[in-house]
Amino acid sequence: MSVVGAQPFIKPMQSPPSVSPGIQRRHTLPASEVRPLNTQDAISVFEIEREAFISVSGECPLHLDEVRHFLTLCPELSMGWFEEGRLVAFIIGSLWDQDRLTTEALTLHKPCGSTVHIHILAVHRTFRQQGKGPILLWRYLQYLRCLPNVRRAVLMCEDFLIPFYRKSGFKVLGRCAITVANLTFTEMWYPISGHAYMRRNSEAIRFPQHPLTVPLTKTDERVDV
Repeated sequence: MSVVGAQPFIKPMQSPPSVSPGIQRRHTLPASEVRPLNTQDAISVFEIEREAFISVSGECPLHLDEVRHFLTLCPELSMGWFEEGRLVAFIIGSLWDQDRLTTEALTLHKPCGSTVHIHILAVHRTFRQQGKGPILLWRYLQYLRCLPNVRRAVLMCEDFLIPFYRKSGFKVLGRCAITVANLTFTEMWYPISGHAYMRRNSEAIRFPQHPLTVPLTKTDERVDV
């Protein structure tokens, strides 16, 4: 489910200029970075989710305790975009072990599964219409290619979001068996195969065991939805 396209071109990161040992560096937050989420990010995640979904559908995909639940069980399947330390966009996923989504997929993480269920993709209202949704989704899908047991990603979305996900390479599976209140959804999937797109700054998508804080390039930020 999402509130937010061509695939973004990622400009190789340049090596930072060397600093003389006699010059003390200033410790400042990077202008932009992506990293896995953790339980300390849960409140920021939920605030963005609540604003994004309650105003549109009246329902949140995940409640605060469920956000904490997934960020505890499988933080490596989440990704957050931060601007000067502030969360502006995020994805939360978990593993699933069946061909199609069922109601259990909304709350369970199946460690032996080969399917990543993308629960949420959301962007803070101040940062929408800037291309952040497609860029973050592209980075996330590339990162999933680095996980050896993952074979595909699936999600459920309302019909008006189908074109958005199709632009990112997702295909329609059919109507989803899950309903929330009066809402119905379409289930979509994306094949995960081969290796992540190799580029000089490919470390931006490698953090399953040892999370990295990786700055985003200026080119990343200029791609529009």
